[in-house]
Amino acid sequence: MQPSLIVICGATATGKSRLAMTLAQHLNTVILSADSRQVYREFDIGTAKPTWEEQALIPHYLIDICDPTETLTVAEYQEKANHLISSLPHSPPLLVGGTGLYIKAITRGLKIPRVSPHPQLRSSLKRLGQLQLYALLQQVDPNSATKIHPNDQVRTLRALEVFYITGKPISEQQGENPPSYPILQVGLDCSPEVLTERIQYRTEQMLALGFVEEVKGLIKKYGWSLPLLDTLGYQEIKDYLAGETDLKTAKELMVIHTRQFAKRQRTWFKGQSEIKWFDSEQSDLWEAVSKMINIEIERFQK
Repeated sequence: MQPSLIVICGATATGKSRLAMTLAQHLNTVILSADSRQVYREFDIGTAKPTWEEQALIPHYLIDICDPTETLTVAEYQEKANHLISSLPHSPPLLVGGTGLYIKAITRGLKIPRVSPHPQLRSSLKRLGQLQLYALLQQVDPNSATKIHPNDQVRTLRALEVFYITGKPISEQQGENPPSYPILQVGLDCSPEVLTERIQYRTEQMLALGFVEEVKGLIKKYGWSLPLLDTLGYQEIKDYLAGETDLKTAKELMVIHTRQFAKRQRTWFKGQSEIKWFDSEQSDLWEAVSKMINIEIERFQK
């Protein structure tokens, strides 16, 4: 046996894509994106989506598979990724990104209720207020209520939504069914100081590549209320275009918010014991990762 999947994960701006490109060329394989915004068409610069040149060099999957007005659920992503992993002739494919829930859905085989968002139901429930919503959850699904913070409206609404659509508590429909094939997980990390410098550089590069024009075009085509425009990077530039701030402030806020997001990513991934960590600043990064992969392949073959 040999690994059927290699994961490259970590916080934003730690060099995952660069390492993945080198590794994919070495292994003659493909890259599966594990980024919850790269799945959407036209959201390119702000999501650090691979360029056309990079996509021509190495086939990339699970990017540009949805229109910005659509919503791709984790369950739908899991289904698409699992199909690719089992059907692509390239082995092992590389699952690359920083969306921890996407990666966990694949590597742990999360059982996810196949219930699409129902905006009308959510809107009706929201009118009750979070205090009453949580009390309702405690009645219909006490197991979920013990795991959801009383102020977490997003998860409370989702749990109630699943209950009212399926008639079963979400806690009875969740769990894990890990895949039977071997998986290697590589994590990239660096010091907070270095990460801040990388985030600052990436922000400058995004603006130089025309990020403001990208957001302008998206607003013109889809309107100011498109939910994706309220996500990291796009929100700050949207506020600038609305005249609520200047570009210098917008850029500073992008750096601050990205740094905060990266901190949350690091916390998430550090809780995954199966990840083998590497310092993205080490000079022999490629050699170290390649050596580890070869050792693991030999171990699987014994």
